[in-house]
Amino acid sequence: MNDRDTTLVIGATGTTGRRVTARLVAEGRRVKAAGRTATPVDGAEAVRFDWHEPTTWGEAVADVDRAYLVPPIGSSEPAAVMLPFLRKARAAGTRRAVLLSSSAIPVGGPSVGTVHEELPGLFDEWAVLRPSWFMQNFTGHTPHARTIRESGEIWTASGEGRVGFVDAEDIAAVAVRALTDEHAPDTDLILTGPQALSYGDVADTLTEVTGRPVAHRHLTFEELRDRWAAEIPLEFATMLAGMDRAIAGGAEDRTTDTVERLTGRAPGTFRAFVEREVS
Repeated sequence: MNDRDTTLVIGATGTTGRRVTARLVAEGRRVKAAGRTATPVDGAEAVRFDWHEPTTWGEAVADVDRAYLVPPIGSSEPAAVMLPFLRKARAAGTRRAVLLSSSAIPVGGPSVGTVHEELPGLFDEWAVLRPSWFMQNFTGHTPHARTIRESGEIWTASGEGRVGFVDAEDIAAVAVRALTDEHAPDTDLILTGPQALSYGDVADTLTEVTGRPVAHRHLTFEELRDRWAAEIPLEFATMLAGMDRAIAGGAEDRTTDTVERLTGRAPGTFRAFVEREVS
């Protein structure tokens, strides 16, 4: 391990970032844990980083060999801040980048799809993780978790469409392999769990495991967009509601073998997730 064998993890206290950081530290690797506050993380060097404050970028990329990139939250045009940062990182010597995107956003598509398109031209080694919807969307302070607690309901515009929900633990496991294996994937990777489930299936599993009734409430695209728009910018709310409409049309009804192929173990089931983190 030389002085440049250091991984920058942006969003190191977030859903995937903290799991990536913990796994890298457990493997004995040097990690810079970056966030809007320099929050101490066991075994990692904490650095302050904000996508919207270029003055924080220099310390973050200094002596960094590879980086895990979580886009700015809530931005419909993340490329405007991400691409200047990535050029700075490349100029500073970063040679491998692993970008967190979404199964719903193809290369060159909206939002982070533009960054995806540029990544191979910026770095010698790269990967784009395109996970399906997180199982963790049903825990903590997320909108679904809130409505489950408050009314025993999950509100979507996805109809009977199915999603290959994936555990953030499995996303992190793939990210670490993409960051540290001798050869980078140099491609995009669609990550799913082992089953495609409707939100009705999710509600049934939550009910069975927790013993508390949970139902799926069907909304129209417009109803969901307006609910989101009460909390986030309209453009972003429209994009999120559009993703639900795409689910209703079957866009996310798939599973892949990516998790098992890269990590050597099968991805976790939704029931196992609920038993571990919800019940």
